[in-house]
Amino acid sequence: MTPDQIKTAAAALRQAAETGQAIGALRNDYPELTVESAYAIQQINTEHRLKQGRRRIGCKIGLTSPAVQKQLGVDQPDFGMLFDDMGYGDGEPIPFSVLMQPKVEAEIAFVLKKDLDMPNPTQVDVMQAIDYALPAIEIVGSRIANWDIRITDTIADNASSSTYVLGTTPRQLSEFDVRLCGMAMMKNGEPVSVGAGAACLGNPINAVVWLARTLSRLGTPLQAGELVLSGALGPMAPVNPGEIFEARINGLGNVRAVFEPDTTKEDK
Repeated sequence: MTPDQIKTAAAALRQAAETGQAIGALRNDYPELTVESAYAIQQINTEHRLKQGRRRIGCKIGLTSPAVQKQLGVDQPDFGMLFDDMGYGDGEPIPFSVLMQPKVEAEIAFVLKKDLDMPNPTQVDVMQAIDYALPAIEIVGSRIANWDIRITDTIADNASSSTYVLGTTPRQLSEFDVRLCGMAMMKNGEPVSVGAGAACLGNPINAVVWLARTLSRLGTPLQAGELVLSGALGPMAPVNPGEIFEARINGLGNVRAVFEPDTTKEDK
């Protein structure tokens, strides 16, 4: 893609987010779209958000679960940026108006206490850098109509990021089994997704290592205090207004995502 095409694609995604009108798959409009150019599109919109006064507070890792990869027809992880206006509290109502084609997935979130700015961070580097873990629900969304995405589409769209909810039960890595912890997610009390830590690249720590190495190589390393959403532990579930989702991760605790009812519909 040419620099002008990259700028045009980035602007189209911004307009979709601002208007709530999804656009067609970028790969169809730009057959030459590659992973590299997709990240260039993402970077333009990251810089746009920063210029608007937003603050990067971490990163999300996507496409780490074979179940999610199968759902979306992709075969490798990706990453996107997290900003200071994306987080909601456990049980805090989430306005449906800020979402586009939302789906939810349960994850393990990690908060760092050390920078990971060394070349080629190792598993030991990552484990030493993690301060604590939290249960999390990520609400993903797509500016691409009907979720018609491949990996280049979702990368350009900031890894289909939207919002997230963190639990309030921090745990040290030594306090739970990151790989074998089971996950169950309920919608209005009914199960909609089950999984385990092992569903996330074999172990969520592996996902964080992948991210740390990727960002170190790009010259934008993870820093102390940043949040990492490490990836789905099971299949995604679609969201409708007024629904309540609760994720339970063994040894780590529970977290609830509460969605506001659709206020545009009034009884006649």
